[in-house]
Amino acid sequence: MISAVLDTNVLASGTVSAANAPGQILDAWHARKFELVTSAHIIGELTKTFQKPYFRDRLSNKATANFIDLLQNEASVTPIIVKVQNVATHHEDDLTIATALSAKADYLVTGDQSLLNKVGNSYQGVTLATPNDFLKILQ
Repeated sequence: MISAVLDTNVLASGTVSAANAPGQILDAWHARKFELVTSAHIIGELTKTFQKPYFRDRLSNKATANFIDLLQNEASVTPIIVKVQNVATHHEDDLTIATALSAKADYLVTGDQSLLNKVGNSYQGVTLATPNDFLKILQ
């Protein structure tokens, strides 16, 4: 089974709408079409993201708490053991890449165009893919 790290924006977007590509990716995870790998860093960043007005207006506290619990209990939560510095534009993105490397994930799924532009399609054996491209891979 392939494994993938979904960045915070993909996870957050997928909780708002099942119709968009991130939502379809989360549905594929629920259907066990791939192994979702995450880290305490990504879960913490997602928790902060859910506090922003956009998400507070669209998701109940219970829905966000349930999703965080689901990630902690159903996804593979990996410790970050690989150090990544100054690869991405933002420190948080370095930690997301480090999550994928630490878990030896097959894919890092991100909609962050600046990250994709800077890093490219692959980094140390991990393939970077947009949500739309990852959906095609899953089919």
